[in-house]
Amino acid sequence: MTEPADHPLVTAVKPLVDAMGGMILGPEQAVGDDVVLAWEGEDVLAVRLPQLADSLDHILAAMERRHGMPLAELDRKTKQAVVRALEARGAFSVRHGVETVAGALGVSRFTVYNYLNRENAAKGE
Repeated sequence: MTEPADHPLVTAVKPLVDAMGGMILGPEQAVGDDVVLAWEGEDVLAVRLPQLADSLDHILAAMERRHGMPLAELDRKTKQAVVRALEARGAFSVRHGVETVAGALGVSRFTVYNYLNRENAAKGE
């Protein structure tokens, strides 16, 4: 990035951009759907948002860090909680989302669908 990394706006938005899996760029590097952010009327940075498929990979990696181990090594109850959290974040609206999550959890697609159906049935009661 060409702007100073210690600019207050960069400092403020960096944790959010990192959590989303985005990328901070200099404003002159902005293209297409990048979001340019200004501070007191001056363009300071651009944020490149991740593609949806990349976001899912980023979310899965963050969950592994949170649990301190590969998701495939979690117990069944924790895997079900992970599936619930991913559903709440829209992970299954991404093309091949179920397959990606199943691979990360070390289970079959059928098992992921069972976890989702069990949760949806519990909500209906």
